[in-house]
Amino acid sequence: MIRLVLIGGGHAHVQVLAALARQPFADCEVTLISPFPRQIYSGMLPGWIAGHYSIEQCAIPIVDLARRSGVRFIESACTALDIESKRAHCANGEIVAFDAVSIDSGPIVDLGSVPGILENAIPIRPIEGFVAVWPSMLERARHNNAYTLSIVGDGAAGTELAFAIQERFTIEQLTHARVILIGGSKLALTGLPERLRDAALSLLKQRNIEHLGERPASAFLPGRVRLSDASEIACDASLVVTGAAAPLWPAASGMACDANGFIRVTATLQSISHRFVFAAGDVAAYAEPRPKSGVFAVRAGPLLADNLRAYCTGRTLCRWNSQKNALYLISTGKRHALAAWGPLSIGGDWVWRWKDRIDRRFMQRFT
Repeated sequence: MIRLVLIGGGHAHVQVLAALARQPFADCEVTLISPFPRQIYSGMLPGWIAGHYSIEQCAIPIVDLARRSGVRFIESACTALDIESKRAHCANGEIVAFDAVSIDSGPIVDLGSVPGILENAIPIRPIEGFVAVWPSMLERARHNNAYTLSIVGDGAAGTELAFAIQERFTIEQLTHARVILIGGSKLALTGLPERLRDAALSLLKQRNIEHLGERPASAFLPGRVRLSDASEIACDASLVVTGAAAPLWPAASGMACDANGFIRVTATLQSISHRFVFAAGDVAAYAEPRPKSGVFAVRAGPLLADNLRAYCTGRTLCRWNSQKNALYLISTGKRHALAAWGPLSIGGDWVWRWKDRIDRRFMQRFT
């Protein structure tokens, strides 16, 4: 009996669970370790904020999926991995032995990068933490005559949140509430096609969302954010939506990691140093580098499921030949979205309807 442990309930692992529900791995005992009984699908989170979806529509019930898959579920976070003795240590004190382990725990926000971030800011990850505090943030905006929310990080995730939150303020007629998007680049959505960035910047202006580019946050203070040029922005709350950071425990385990602590994997999604370790999603540093995006975690899911099955049954593993370009769909608060594929970009209400169908179809596979 092979003991397989899945660490994290990310986009790739929910597809492993779905594969197990369809056909269990032969002679394999599977355990899932995840701190939450559900996974909030990040692609639909802005739609929930804007009021287009209920939170139930955005959530994959991991505990139910695990039960249908015959997988033991431990509701806790992994805090350490003992590679030599093959044991995973959980925050609740439980220790789980394994013969093979797969890691899809997702990224974290680097809470030590900017002074005051722990005390005076709200990280978007873990998403469950943000989901828990968003209703109270909205309630304060309803009862504050001059509410200001700053969003630090003007990549795709931060820009989508800015649009979604401004739309929610508009729907609730909170004309006194404003959103400020803070980033280190001149234009929002760095890394995506120029036409899409131009369209996003134009929409930010139309929606009265102030974009402060080329002035990243240098400190979080009570009631304000200090920028790199020493200016300060008064705000009632600050959301941190910066780039993905790796948890500390993979590198501490002795696995081969890149300079940023992400697990280095081969084209078969196996650790380059320990072949009984697999990794996918944002926690992985792929053999052919890919952006930290849920798009690639979703793409890796089916291959991860196939290769875990092959490893546990002694068969040959397959190589991942993921496309270098991915389709990016950026919702803009209203039932409107922008799309980018390689150098191509487009926008419109029909793009949002297209994105909505893709998201709903993805969720139906697990719910």
